[in-house]
Amino acid sequence: MGEFYLKYEYWLAFTQLFLAMLGMGATLRVKDFVAVSKAPKAMLSGLGIQILLVPLAAFLILISLDINPGVAIGLAIISAIPGGTTSNIYTFFAKGHIALSIAITAITTVACLITVPLVLRLLISEYVPPDFSLPVGKIARETLTAILIPLALGMVIYVQLPRYNMQIAKWSIRISLTIIVVIVLGAASSGRLDWNAFGSTNAMILVGFTLLLMCMGLLAPRLLGLSRQDIVAIDMEVSVRNVNLAVLIIASLFPASNTDVAGLGSMALFTALAYGALMMLPAVILIVGNRMLDKRPLTSESSP
Repeated sequence: MGEFYLKYEYWLAFTQLFLAMLGMGATLRVKDFVAVSKAPKAMLSGLGIQILLVPLAAFLILISLDINPGVAIGLAIISAIPGGTTSNIYTFFAKGHIALSIAITAITTVACLITVPLVLRLLISEYVPPDFSLPVGKIARETLTAILIPLALGMVIYVQLPRYNMQIAKWSIRISLTIIVVIVLGAASSGRLDWNAFGSTNAMILVGFTLLLMCMGLLAPRLLGLSRQDIVAIDMEVSVRNVNLAVLIIASLFPASNTDVAGLGSMALFTALAYGALMMLPAVILIVGNRMLDKRPLTSESSP
């Protein structure tokens, strides 16, 4: 499996992201955006936290700690990517503002065409080889083809095939998750993932970063006076990130086939996949905590 993974690393990463975004698009409705536009404070706050504060948090960690370059690149990529495709589902279970969650996910996903190359240019320049040039155009093209096109196609499916959109969404996401498992197993068998090389110190840094994002996602909207349901939605967007996109970026920029950057890519990939597991912690805390505070029936609307 290791040889198969090394040969098809990029296309595995591309396919899993394409299917994940197709599945998310098949659940999106125009009225989800109309609903939150009537109360823009929460949406603008969520976008500001997601696009500005999360990369700032990563920047502060990178300049404060002596971090392995590959791990630093992984943290930078995590901070640059938008909310994950499952954040909307978790927001529903946490009894948060679902329409707000969907809107922030969709808008930041579209915006990542610009924000991802910009954030990476600012954060990873000192961790890559001197002759490494960040391919901004390539990142933009891959964002377009692996995120925006399947997202738009999914929304067309929602309108044109309303009887089948949920089945298409369900199976697209299931196949995407299956490919992620193949990526993990293939990367591990090829030596791309090495716990001994990653080490406990880097693991603790990653745990700290995860908790920092969760706390920031709770405190910032609270200071802005938003409702609890809005806070839950925003914190879920901040904590549950699109690791699928991170995997594609790493496979594209730091492929295992390029010995000059393969080491950086291996550490960055381990960081991204480990964060994908760790982000379940804030998701569970938000779901359990908010459901304990609010015994009302599940709702997609924020409290007045």
